[in-house]
Amino acid sequence: MAFKYFSIPSPSYVLEMDKLVSNLEILDSVQKESGAKILLALKGYAFWRRFQNVREKLSGVAASGINEARLGFEEIGGRESGKEICVFSPAYKMTDIKALLPIATHIIFNSFAQWQMFKPTIEVKNKQLKSLGLSPISVGLRINPLYSEVTPLIYNPCAPKSRLGITPQEFCKGVKEYGLSGIDGLHFHTHCEQNALALQMTLEHIKHHFGEFIPQMQWINFGGGHHITRSDYDIPLLISLIKSFKNTYGTAEIFLEPGEAVGWQCGFLLGEVIDIVYNEGNVAILDVSAAAHMPDCLEMPYRPNLFKVSRANDGQEVCENDKGENSGKYCYRFGGPTCLAGDIIGDFSFDTPLHVGDRIVFLDMLHYTIVKNTTFNGIALPSLGVIENNHFTLLKTFNYEDYKERN
Repeated sequence: MAFKYFSIPSPSYVLEMDKLVSNLEILDSVQKESGAKILLALKGYAFWRRFQNVREKLSGVAASGINEARLGFEEIGGRESGKEICVFSPAYKMTDIKALLPIATHIIFNSFAQWQMFKPTIEVKNKQLKSLGLSPISVGLRINPLYSEVTPLIYNPCAPKSRLGITPQEFCKGVKEYGLSGIDGLHFHTHCEQNALALQMTLEHIKHHFGEFIPQMQWINFGGGHHITRSDYDIPLLISLIKSFKNTYGTAEIFLEPGEAVGWQCGFLLGEVIDIVYNEGNVAILDVSAAAHMPDCLEMPYRPNLFKVSRANDGQEVCENDKGENSGKYCYRFGGPTCLAGDIIGDFSFDTPLHVGDRIVFLDMLHYTIVKNTTFNGIALPSLGVIENNHFTLLKTFNYEDYKERN
């Protein structure tokens, strides 16, 4: 390829545009074959500077609050452009709802109490929309089917005492007290990086606990966490499950809201070795941080795939893949530049030694990284760039003011 890794400023998140386009083609084919609408979950992927293809292929966005909803509205479009903006939050304030009214096409509540609190406000807005010939805001409830295969527990929305979704028992109580008039859809989100078989198992629990209410709904949202663009994902099974569900219940619309599947394997985080120290082994200190730039390395925990890039005597770039924790001749622990003792990315090894100034390319770093990064310790946020047609373009850099103004 035309670009060189040493020509990219370090640290940088870099989108590989051709890989994003490939992911979107897969997702669009699922929409067309299944009849479902696929929404981009902005909590997982929000690289809006290159949303033109997302806007073209996907049906809208899934947002977790007003800021994500506004970003989706501005960069993807809203009801006037035929796009969906579905919003779910564990709890809303009145200021949130009022800010969402001009933007959201769907508002999903986490409890009957919240729905009842904001129902009059939404009804007033819907009268205004109808008078203008515009479609009203559709209201839904999030349900908890008491089944999820997600690990670790921190990511499991159906864990004991979870605050996410209405349990079957509480749902029946709510229906008995308030009815379902005004509720257009149901939403569940029980997946994380999972294949279609997990959805198949989940749907059995959805049907068991909530099947009697589904025929009353205009739409069902299957949530996110569907790893549709992963090479081993069972797309035929997903399409079959969607079609079967629609045929069984006569549901007009099915939504899927993946975030990670959109940004899956479509970009990297480039860092640089700034020092190598020794303490019972070699420790390479980088200009990228697990705590500030790759928090999933600590939360999951997660060991990223990577390769190193060094310069040969003739100036050519030489790449070498990581050999594992200790399979290579030269072993290193990678750590970040923050004061956190546990800011450790992981243990890696190579057949050739690592040097100060070498570049480290962390693969698959465009989802759940940029949206989670911080300026802890005043560490600079990585720059943002894109590779299009084998050419690198720097899109955004961050400076002291970015750090100062968020404190």
